[in-house]
Amino acid sequence: MPFTLFHLGPGFGLGLLLRKYLHAPTFIFANVIIDVEPFLVLVFNLNYPLHGYLHTFLLAIPAGLTFGYIMYLLEKLLRPLYKIFLLEASNLNLRSFLAAGALGTGLHLLMDTPLYEDIKPFYPITINPLYNPSLALDIYVICIWMGIFGIIYYSGLLGLTLYRKLKNR
Repeated sequence: MPFTLFHLGPGFGLGLLLRKYLHAPTFIFANVIIDVEPFLVLVFNLNYPLHGYLHTFLLAIPAGLTFGYIMYLLEKLLRPLYKIFLLEASNLNLRSFLAAGALGTGLHLLMDTPLYEDIKPFYPITINPLYNPSLALDIYVICIWMGIFGIIYYSGLLGLTLYRKLKNR
């Protein structure tokens, strides 16, 4: 997607909904980290495909697993921040972090693959069999609605937490 912010929609919408099973912050950010590749290509004017190897399942899934593992290692350090933003999860193990990372990067790739002919999702196969630009509007609409759902859901979490705190006073 031209603006990686669209990927935050599915990240928020699904990540918050599945937060009892997947580490939500890992899932949310994993939906975005794949676009570090095109960002670097554009910023540094690199002689490299805009959607290169990180936009393949061959590297996206291992990148997501690596990201999930790093987030697992940083959990104790970041837990106070998660608590502030009500993203703290209990009873999540390494598997939930790894799954969140792999599913997040995989979802990113699935959303991008129909939009860009230059993505080679099944590298070393050099074609994109999922390329279908007629799906672009549908994909953007899904991302927007999932983002709206995520914002509403998160607002509900904030409201419920505030209500419980005020009720206990």
